[in-house]
Amino acid sequence: MYLSELWKLYEVDKRIQGFSPYTLKAYSLQLKMLVGELGDLKIEEITLLELKEYLARQSGRLKPSSLGHRIRFVRSLFRFAYEEGYLTKNPSLKLREPKMDKRIPKFLIEEDVIHLKISCLSHRERALLEFLYSSGCRVGEVQKINIEDLNWENCSAIVNGKGSKQREVYFTTECKVWLKKYLKCREDSCKALFVTETHPTRRMSIPTIRWALKRIANRGEIEANVYPHRFRHTYACQLLDNGAPLEFIQGMLGHEKASTTQIYAQLRGERRRELYRRFF
Repeated sequence: MYLSELWKLYEVDKRIQGFSPYTLKAYSLQLKMLVGELGDLKIEEITLLELKEYLARQSGRLKPSSLGHRIRFVRSLFRFAYEEGYLTKNPSLKLREPKMDKRIPKFLIEEDVIHLKISCLSHRERALLEFLYSSGCRVGEVQKINIEDLNWENCSAIVNGKGSKQREVYFTTECKVWLKKYLKCREDSCKALFVTETHPTRRMSIPTIRWALKRIANRGEIEANVYPHRFRHTYACQLLDNGAPLEFIQGMLGHEKASTTQIYAQLRGERRRELYRRFF
């Protein structure tokens, strides 16, 4: 069996498991790079040394996190081949991910959030900003949400997270007010919560959401780099400031592993430094 043939079986398996189209597209690009370097070899001919040499060539031009993604894909692909019986030995078994520096998540200070809010020029901009800020959702979750997913009485919404896992998130009364204003001024019948300005019947794409936030930030002359995931970090920071335990934050963010949420524990020290710089 060749690598290209293995990919077809692997991709079908992941689609059955509910992997998102975005994840599968990223995996497809990883496969193209692997085949581009090694050739479309027979999988039983591929050795651990060849995989290490391939990854070593990538390491010089990739960040440790990107190299880690590449290694995880290679391990996943060959583990699938081994577990399905297409290989008698897994050549990727001893591949190890690079050590990564612990990075403190970047958040927005209260002053920036205020400037962003007053820089919104439309109900859609303000509703989008408020929802990202108060719900802690991933941009992909916001992009997929429908109007029918909202519970106005509880100020909550059901979102589809990673691996098609659903969870309930909450938003503030202020967010509810702006969402209702935004929906009231819409004349389309699109089920999506957020639609494009030029084609109101179309759901906002992830790049469009990013661009909308950049436009608001430029208008408000915000020095910080404003992007959707930064609101998620800010949300976690707000919860920490208000005394929420990490276990609660893990559930609200939809993290499967507690270790993923541990990075926010570092925010306590960073937040204190930020407040010191502002007030001393």
